[in-house]
Amino acid sequence: MRVLHVISEMGAGGAEALVAGMVKAGGDVGWESAVASGGGFRADALRRDGFPVFDVPVARRSPLGVARAAWATRRAVRRFRPDVVLAHNVSASLTARIAAPRRPLVTVFHGVADADVAGAVKVLRRVSDTVVTVADAAADRLEGAGLGAVVVIPNAVFPEPARTDRATVREALGTPPHVPVALCPARLEPQKRHDVLLDAWGLVPGDAELWLAGDGSLRGELEKRAERLYGVRFLGTRTDVRDLLEAADVTVLTSDWEGMPIALLESLAADRPVIASDVDGVREVLAGGGGVLVPRRSPGQTAKALRSLLYSPTARSVAAARDGGADAHTLMKSYDELLRTVAERR
Repeated sequence: MRVLHVISEMGAGGAEALVAGMVKAGGDVGWESAVASGGGFRADALRRDGFPVFDVPVARRSPLGVARAAWATRRAVRRFRPDVVLAHNVSASLTARIAAPRRPLVTVFHGVADADVAGAVKVLRRVSDTVVTVADAAADRLEGAGLGAVVVIPNAVFPEPARTDRATVREALGTPPHVPVALCPARLEPQKRHDVLLDAWGLVPGDAELWLAGDGSLRGELEKRAERLYGVRFLGTRTDVRDLLEAADVTVLTSDWEGMPIALLESLAADRPVIASDVDGVREVLAGGGGVLVPRRSPGQTAKALRSLLYSPTARSVAAARDGGADAHTLMKSYDELLRTVAERR
C-alpha cells in the first residue's frame, strides 16, 4: 500500500515526530511511504534515508496560499500515486482534498483550541473520508460539534536510544552534574503557556535549571519575563530532545490544551516523570501513571510539584512508575487496518 503523508511542516512538533516514525516503520506493515510538507529537519532526515519527500509551501490560511499548497500537493500525488492520503490536521486535509479529489483521504486530527473546533468540523465533514483523533477527549469534542463517528488511535512514540550520555549533554550546556534540571520541550507559542511555567519557576528555590527546548513567536517576550529568574535556559529548536531527556530529571508542560502530546510520551519512554497541566489529552497520557497532574494555569501547584520532584530521587521514582500505554507496533497495526479498509471502500 502506497501512503502519502501530507503535513504543513516537518520540524520539531509532535505531529511531525509521529509522521517521521510512521514513515520509517511503514515497511513493517507493507507500506511504501512518502511525505509532502513545507520541510524541516525531519523531512531532511527522511530524504537522507531514501524516502520520497515532496516540497509543499505552507498554506498560511489564505486563498492564494491554499491554492499554492494544493498545486504542489497535486504534483506529489501525480508522482507518487498513493493508494491513500494520510493528512495531518485540518489545513493539510483541505489542500490534500483539493489536490487529490478522487483519492481516499484520512485525516489525523491532533487537536485545536476549543474556539476552533466548529470550524474544523465544518472543513473535515466536507473533505475527509475518515477522521482519526489521538485521544478520546478530542473525539468527544468533534462528535459533539456534529462530525459523526470518529476513530480513536492513541499516539505512541517510536523508541530511540539516546545518542549522547547524560554527562556529555550537561557538559556541552555548562550544567554541573549535581544540578536538578526540568525540561520543557514545547514551542514558544500561546497554547503552551510558558508564562505560567515561568511564574511557577519563580517559586522554586535553589540551584535548579529550567531548559526550554523550542522556539516560536513568544521567545522575545518570554526571555524578557525570565530575566529576573535563576537558571532559565532558552535552548531554541532542538533535534536532540531524546538526549536532553537523558540529561534532565523532570519534564514539565503547562499547556492550556493538548491532543495527546508526543513530548510527554517521549518523556515517559525515557523514564522521566512528567509534571503537566490537567487537560484532556494529558490526562489520558498519565492515566496509567508516569507523572503528576496540576491544575491548568496554576503556578503555585506547578511549583509545588517541581520542588517535590526536582529535589527528591525517591519522589521522581514513584512519579515515573507507569502501567501500560500505547506502543508503536499497536499504533501501526491500527492505522494499517484503517487505511486498507478506507482504500477498499473508496
